[in-house]
Amino acid sequence: MHGLLRAQNLTTHDRNVAERALTITPSGAALGATVEGLDLREELAPGFVAALRAALVEHKVLFFHDQDISHEDHIRFGRYFGVLEGHPVTQHVEGHPEILSIRNGEYAFLNETTIPFIRAVNKWHADVTFRPAPSLAGLLRARIIPPRGGDTLFADMGAVYADLPADLRARLDGLTATHDILKSYGWKLSPEERETLSRKHPPRSHPVVRVHPESGERSIFVNSAFTTHIDGLSPSESEETLAFIYDRIRGIPEYQVRFKWSPNAIVFWDNRSTQHYPIADYWPHERVVERVTIVGDVPVGPQDDE
Repeated sequence: MHGLLRAQNLTTHDRNVAERALTITPSGAALGATVEGLDLREELAPGFVAALRAALVEHKVLFFHDQDISHEDHIRFGRYFGVLEGHPVTQHVEGHPEILSIRNGEYAFLNETTIPFIRAVNKWHADVTFRPAPSLAGLLRARIIPPRGGDTLFADMGAVYADLPADLRARLDGLTATHDILKSYGWKLSPEERETLSRKHPPRSHPVVRVHPESGERSIFVNSAFTTHIDGLSPSESEETLAFIYDRIRGIPEYQVRFKWSPNAIVFWDNRSTQHYPIADYWPHERVVERVTIVGDVPVGPQDDE
């Protein structure tokens, strides 16, 4: 069906040929790599799909430059890695429901009055963790970039988990947390709209620590955009624990890599093992990016994986 399925039956020769043709250069100490040697306007042979998927799992976020792809190319590239999904709130490109159109971060109303508020509420997050099966990955393409600013930060959730105190890691391994779409999107809706959205997307519980389905790595799977609380803890203990985790995500640069957008750049990130932060520092200029999102699977915690 998709390149991913075809790639499962690759010969070692096919995979080696693809890997030799690609140049994959690490971007940061923790995560990130730049990929060269591909023209994404062309169809990819299964060996290249497999090599890219392996690179995504290893480096967690891949950067491509000078890829002047069409909407059809964008969709085809995403489908090599799985089924594509839309979004219940963010608008899509006209005629292409698979492609989200994201203007000025996730907000289309930046001005002198709103920009201080937007900067204050901007959050590190993984995408759509309010879903039963959050996204596997996102593929973001630059359409309009500001002359300066508008970079995106990515953080390695496996590294964050590994550096937590051992007693905290052991405690988190057995916990779940609740994720709610209303935490990020409910504030701009009427009470009736909030109720409708919550009915369609009720709160979901996921493991606080997720086991990556391909690498087996454990990583933090709570985020400040959608996680409301850790299940089973008192409100104060939940708030204190989440605040400690979030402080480490945003406050320790060693877990992060920063990407400076350029015309026709593309970023491909593993939503299962990273979080990202779009920096809102480019007003009054415009920033337009388009995202294809790949359907994921139900998160599994350490206890479920044993």
